[in-house]
This record gives sequence, structure tokens and C-alpha cells, in this order.
Amino acid sequence: MSHEKEKLWTKNFITVALINFIIIVIFYLLMVTIAAYAVNEFNATTAQAGLVSGIYIVGALFGRLITGRIIQSVGSKKILLIGLALFVLTLLLYFIPAGITVLMGIRLLNGIAVGVASTATGTIIAQILPIERKGEGIGYYSMSSTLGTAIGPLIGLLLIQHTTYFVIFAMCVALAGISLFAALTTNMPLIAKLTAPAQKGFHISQFIDLKALPIGILIMLFALGYSGILSFINFFAEERDVVSASSMFFLVYAISLLLTRPFTGRLMDEKGANIVMYPGIILFAIGLVLLSTTQSSFTLLLAGAIIGIGYGNVASSFQALAIKVTSPEKMGLATSTYFIGLDIGLGFGPYFLGYLEPIFGYGKLYFALGIFIFFFVFLYYFLHGRKDHLLAQ
Repeated sequence: MSHEKEKLWTKNFITVALINFIIIVIFYLLMVTIAAYAVNEFNATTAQAGLVSGIYIVGALFGRLITGRIIQSVGSKKILLIGLALFVLTLLLYFIPAGITVLMGIRLLNGIAVGVASTATGTIIAQILPIERKGEGIGYYSMSSTLGTAIGPLIGLLLIQHTTYFVIFAMCVALAGISLFAALTTNMPLIAKLTAPAQKGFHISQFIDLKALPIGILIMLFALGYSGILSFINFFAEERDVVSASSMFFLVYAISLLLTRPFTGRLMDEKGANIVMYPGIILFAIGLVLLSTTQSSFTLLLAGAIIGIGYGNVASSFQALAIKVTSPEKMGLATSTYFIGLDIGLGFGPYFLGYLEPIFGYGKLYFALGIFIFFFVFLYYFLHGRKDHLLAQ
């Protein structure tokens, strides 16, 4: 191997990662605030609030599917600019207070814009990374998403406690404007695309990478546990009288993830995924069970730290795994397959759990999710864990 490594942290890499980070922050900021907005402003039920929260991701899923089909012919920079312009426009629609049905429509459109823009950022990153540092680069890039999933809810819960929904929406528009400006002023190179020739007609393989499908299924079910935290932590914290600590939950989550991710990433490269996956899944299960017993700020934040190490590392590792199990020209499709699974889990999760919550209450719901994640270990073993040693060979 040559002593001179190609540069990873180029201006383009940093700009695209930053744009992606902003998109994800807004995405999750709205995920945690919009359910409360629907309940407070439009008297929505828990299931309706869950749908308002989750339909966003259904839009994102739709946006990803369309973009996956056309990005090769249109070009990734052009798609990024279209996606970000749509993102700004659809965020402006939140200022229209026209009832729950219109809000669901706005969420769907806003989600489509997110799907288009974030698929473009992922594709551009795969194109601009040096071949021999692709795995490492995608690992760092996925941190922009994973950090966004923590920082977004943190800002959202702080804003919901101290300001108005108008200010929340205005801040989202301003952030999206910054990301559009960054994309417009960055001169991204046009790179030959690593893809197979486009197929005529409709084939499932145009949207899903079959080799990465087991990973897509796993992240879909795994994300169900996190969707319950995203959508309902605000209500749960009110119920248990720990509201002041609820915004800190995601900060603790982010810090514990940041401290462990570089170490677990290296460990996964050297020893295979299982060494990270099994402990991570168990920790997420323990974190959910601990969360369900919360009566104090300390317990809530301890659960946040354990969930950050567990869910945060496993979710990031699944993204790296999706790329590892496929061939180089299918890397974009495998990433998309991972995100489709993640989107379905986070998108439909709140709606599904919103029906269970009135029956169980938030505490028992988190406990049940913890038990579900514990049994998820066996599913992981059958779908991937028992074959993981083959990837290392």
C-alpha cells in the first residue's frame, strides 16, 4: 500500500456531509416536535399524531425511490439542488395553519424533498471518495446522519419548551436555506458513475439490492424501537415529570455515540460485525427496559447513554454492512436499501405504536419494545450473524 493516502476530508466531502447533517437535523427536529404540534394545535389523537410524525418518512421513502431511478440520467448535483430547493419551499408551507389533513399533506411533500436531497448527498459522497478509503469515508459520512438523529431531537425538545412553533418552523427554513446556499456555491466535480446500465421497464432490483435486503429488513425492525423514543419521549417525560431532562436525553445519546463510534467502527473492520452487533443489540434492549422504569432525570439520562451506545452503533454498523455485502457498482443501491428499511421502521413505527400506547401506556410500551429488541438478537443471527465470518475472508 502506498504511503501517500488520498485525501478524505476535501472541501466537497465536508460540504456534502454538512448539507446532509442539516437535512437530518431538520428531519428529526420536526419528528419530535410535530406530534405535540398536532395534538396542541389541532387536537389530534395519539395515533394521528404518530401518523403526522411518521408520514414524513413515507414521503422520504417515496422521494428515495424516484431519485434512485433518475439520478444517473439527471446527475447528482442537479438532483441535490432540486431536492434542497423543494425542501425550502415545503418547509415554508408549515406556516399555513389549515388543520390536521393539510398538515399530513405538507409532511408528505416535505418528506419527499428530504428523500430526494439525502439520496443525492449519499450518491455524491460515494462518487467523490477515493476507492481505497471508501469504507472509512462512508463510516465518517454516516456519522453526519447519526449525529443529526441526536442533535435534531435535542434542539427540537429545547425549542418546544422555550419558544413557539412559529420560531421552530422559521429556524428550519433558515437552516435549509444555508444548505441550499452551500450546495449552490460548491463546485462538485462530474464523475463517471459506478452503476450498471439502466434496465427498461420495472424491476424490483432497480429499487432494492437483493444482497442488502436482509440488512434492510433488520434495520427496519430495529428502528421500530427508536421510533417509539423519537415520537413519544416528550409525552413520556411529561408523564414521569422529567421534562427538563428530556432534551438532554439526546445530548447524552449523541455524546455516548461519538465517544464509542470511532472505536466500534475500527473493531468491526478488524474482527467482523458480530463483535459490535451482539453487545449493541443487547445494550439497546437494556436501555429501553431501563427507560420504561424512569422516575428520575438520572435514570432517563442513563438510559439515553446506553441507547446511544446500543442503537447508535448498531444502526451505523448496519449501513456499513449493507455496503460490505454487495458489489461495488451496487453500493448506491445497497445504501438506498438500508435507508428504505430505516425509513419504513421510523416512518410506520410511530403510527403502529400510537395504537398500542393507549392500551399499554408509555412505560409498558418501552418495556415491550425492550423485550422485542432482546429477541431481535436471534433474528440478526439467522439473517446475517451466522454468515458474518464469510465477509472477513
